[in-house]
Amino acid sequence: MTNDCCDHSNEVEKVKETLINEETLYDVAELFKAFADTTRIKIISVLKEEELCVGAISELINVSQSAVSHQLRVLKNSKIVKPRREGKQMYYSLDDEHIKKIYDMGLEHIVKG
Repeated sequence: MTNDCCDHSNEVEKVKETLINEETLYDVAELFKAFADTTRIKIISVLKEEELCVGAISELINVSQSAVSHQLRVLKNSKIVKPRREGKQMYYSLDDEHIKKIYDMGLEHIVKG
């Protein structure tokens, strides 16, 4: 069905030149899916402040260590957190400053509306 009310071909062509490929858009959607869980957001919020081990994260967000470990795997697979081994202990931190910015922007959007 065509819309006879206006000619938008220039705008369409302009936008087509800037479109991102489907695979990249899929990856962006997957990143945002990883943020779509309250436990994962809690983990991100504490790791924004400090590199921590599973036990400390568990204590801070009041979730079992096994649940934290599971969610950390999801976050690691999404490149949101990164692990660091120190002896037998694993410590986790946010992967990079982009993650902090995404979290902060989401929080600002909700709090300041």
